[in-house]
Amino acid sequence: MPLPLLSLQLYSVRNALEEDLSGTIARVAEVGYRQVESSYKLYSRGPEFLDAVRANGLTSPTMTSSLIDVDLDAVFSAANELGANTVVDTFVPEQFWRTEADVARIADHLNTAAEKAADYGLRVGYHNHWWELERKFAGRTALETLVDRLRPEVVLEVDTYWVAVGGENVLDLLGRQTDRVRYLHLKDGPVNHENTQQLPAGQGKMPIPEILDAVPHLEVGVVEFDEYSGDIFQGIAASFAYLNPRVTA
Repeated sequence: MPLPLLSLQLYSVRNALEEDLSGTIARVAEVGYRQVESSYKLYSRGPEFLDAVRANGLTSPTMTSSLIDVDLDAVFSAANELGANTVVDTFVPEQFWRTEADVARIADHLNTAAEKAADYGLRVGYHNHWWELERKFAGRTALETLVDRLRPEVVLEVDTYWVAVGGENVLDLLGRQTDRVRYLHLKDGPVNHENTQQLPAGQGKMPIPEILDAVPHLEVGVVEFDEYSGDIFQGIAASFAYLNPRVTA
């Protein structure tokens, strides 16, 4: 399946953003990205971020934020101002996934957030790391145990690399959750926990063409590096060069 849109998770260039926010956003646009995955944290730094996004002709279809024990009205108002349509919770730490009761509590928070998000014309989603795949209850991954408890409008942003690191077959997982998956994090590498070994898309072990074909309802593919041993701007440019020819929008 072709990519409808290609975005960059700005966490990839977080160190550069700390040094020069507006200059970094400009460099992302110079690479060719027209979409970015922003965050409530970046938005909260002040108007410079939103100004830089707009000045460089970028849009932010997704925004990331914790959706647990936060001011949801503030988060969703920020998403509206950014022009996002979905707010994705990208990090519920591993220690909160130990029991099925833990998973139920996370689901309750996401469901509450989804109801509030609807008042703002937004959706919410969840993004996985490896631990939601390693942890299993009655043979079912914690991630899918979570999905079983979520309202139908809550979507998934599947980090395909972390699915593989967590020991699951990525294509099988995507096939089982085909109705939920709207976003993908696309990263590559040797499939291990060493973040500095991550590689641009197409240069590692991830079957990216097959992954894209497995997601019929995909809205955005998101390039991300947790770390990169080289020049991060060269890394995001290499991923863009590999993935952008697949974009149809």
